[in-house]
Amino acid sequence: MRILVAEDLYLLRDGMVRLIEAYGHEVVATAATGPETLDALLKWRPDVSVVDVRMPPDQSDEGLRAALAARAEVPGLPVLILSQHVEQLYARELLADGAGGIGYFLKESVFDGDQFVDALERVAGGGTAMDPAVIAKLLGGGAATRRLGGLTEREHAVLALMAEGLSNQAIGQRLFLSDSAISKYPTPMFGKLGIPDDEAGNRRVLAVLTYLNNP
Repeated sequence: MRILVAEDLYLLRDGMVRLIEAYGHEVVATAATGPETLDALLKWRPDVSVVDVRMPPDQSDEGLRAALAARAEVPGLPVLILSQHVEQLYARELLADGAGGIGYFLKESVFDGDQFVDALERVAGGGTAMDPAVIAKLLGGGAATRRLGGLTEREHAVLALMAEGLSNQAIGQRLFLSDSAISKYPTPMFGKLGIPDDEAGNRRVLAVLTYLNNP
């Protein structure tokens, strides 16, 4: 994969570059500020980018806003947000375009290289990779919960694990169910969420976005 790393802390940025290259992927560019991140995203259009939220010049949400601006120009441009913070407003906006190719992890939740690179690969493939702590933060309000009120407790559990980016096999292992049992959940669940059975979008991604966003 061709990967861009946007992180203002040199040691962390250099560490991610070395880790990514150790797994056989190419880092095509790095960025240390919000404006640099936007320029690099549009110039290189990488297979996936790792972007911090808070970057210079203001150390607020420049990285996340750069990712939003880049995806407005290049719909579906894959981005994995890696931060110490959950910026709810812009995170919801990032998830709301329905294009997939989105991940959001807290730095403290990344425990090993396999986990990190697996998340990058899922996002590069157009899927989602969500930290459970981020999901909990985004679901802090009651509106999203009301939107999903028609789902059973088991369907909620399946959808939450989908939001983490897990495959049906991995979901089955977490819930101690067989692959065939898990495969029976998505279709009725999508129907309850009002997601049509067509080829215009990835129903799994749209279900996850419904789960993460207010109606």
